[in-house]
Amino acid sequence: MTLTEKLLARAAGKPGVQAGDNVWVNADVLMTHDVCGPGTIGVFKREFGPTAKVWDRQKIVITPDHYIFTSDSKSNRNVDLLREFVKEQDITYFYDVIDDRNGAWKFDASKGQFVRQFGSRYAGVCHSALPQKGHTRPGEVLFGTDSHTCTAGAFNEFATGIGNTDAGFVMGTGKLLLKVPETMHFRLEGRLQPGVMAKDIILHCIGEIGFDGATYRALQFDGPGVASLSMDDRMTVANMAIEAGGKNGIFEFDAKTEEFVNYRTRLNCTKQSYEPVTCDKNEKFVYETVVDLDQLEPLVACHPDPGQRKTAKELGSLKLDRAYIGSCTGGKTSDFLEFARIVRGKKVVLDTFGVPATPEIVRDLQTTYWGDQTIWQVLVAAGVQMTENAGCAACLGGPVDTFGRMNTPLKCISATNRNFPGRMGHKESQVFLASPATVAASALTGQVTDPRAFLS
Repeated sequence: MTLTEKLLARAAGKPGVQAGDNVWVNADVLMTHDVCGPGTIGVFKREFGPTAKVWDRQKIVITPDHYIFTSDSKSNRNVDLLREFVKEQDITYFYDVIDDRNGAWKFDASKGQFVRQFGSRYAGVCHSALPQKGHTRPGEVLFGTDSHTCTAGAFNEFATGIGNTDAGFVMGTGKLLLKVPETMHFRLEGRLQPGVMAKDIILHCIGEIGFDGATYRALQFDGPGVASLSMDDRMTVANMAIEAGGKNGIFEFDAKTEEFVNYRTRLNCTKQSYEPVTCDKNEKFVYETVVDLDQLEPLVACHPDPGQRKTAKELGSLKLDRAYIGSCTGGKTSDFLEFARIVRGKKVVLDTFGVPATPEIVRDLQTTYWGDQTIWQVLVAAGVQMTENAGCAACLGGPVDTFGRMNTPLKCISATNRNFPGRMGHKESQVFLASPATVAASALTGQVTDPRAFLS
């Protein structure tokens, strides 16, 4: 069996499954947030009753993160609805934006978008927060009401996005009926060269198969090249499995996975036991390819979908209006480090927005020094508009006052994950997806630029 088949067989209590089987799967974690959480709660109460209790209050993680730092009253109210449900159900893991569990959330526009407006428990973007808080464990099944839940496949688990109706059912029963997906195999060999990042790996893979080339399939990443990838790198790759239509992305388990998960579960006092799945010799794949990491170049996914792959060199004459670094895909500490290496001592010529994915990443950037400057100061000195309010921000558009949102038809190069029309705001804007290094180089020149031009 493939890694995904092994996980689903275990979760279904069966000795084995194969692609196409329909099985009832037991969930280990259900995640929801402010966009889909109220709808999921509504389905749960409608189907199970207004006084029903969730199947397991310790296996539900609720993380407001999407439409948070906005004056939009309905968005603010969504966070309050989550808080009310958490109190009612006594749910253990709720990463609220405020500390007062009896309070109400309201974004204060008078303080501006740059200064912190969240409490001590706020965790930021769900897909980055879950690993940091110890909720991603090898061998488990994670369902989330967000398509990029597949990010957690980096930790050798089956992680996939589901809709509000399915999530309401899981909330009440802890189970979900799934069809076992076929698996596509991406064997990674070699190692990335300077200026090339994990984002280029997944843009290459999507470019090979198309933005619908993995529809309802699992993407399995293994091979000797995986050893050279950090957990941040693997999260970036797994995150965008959905951009090819994938049901999930998954990596094999190794010492890096073990070290990360053991540290995070101990730090946060979350469940520390887990059982990873390993590769079989007789795995059956519907598609197989080898990705030679040594040969990859900086890539860009052009408007209007992530499958429109070109090299940064090919697009060297394309003029841009904006640059953006952030999101679960491109807002991690390592992403900002690579961005800062490129822009250090220089000035961006585009409006450039930086949104860390979590408060922990904000702290990393504000407390780590390069010489006499923190990384945060390096970025600000280069002209990057950095907000302390970690979250999804303009990655998915949001209300018109969302930080970094494109409210007019602009061309933006972004370290985010999706570039369908209207994704980051105005429906006539254009988004070009690239690695943080490529975004940084392009912000310095005003046009798409290969970051290797700035590497000595």
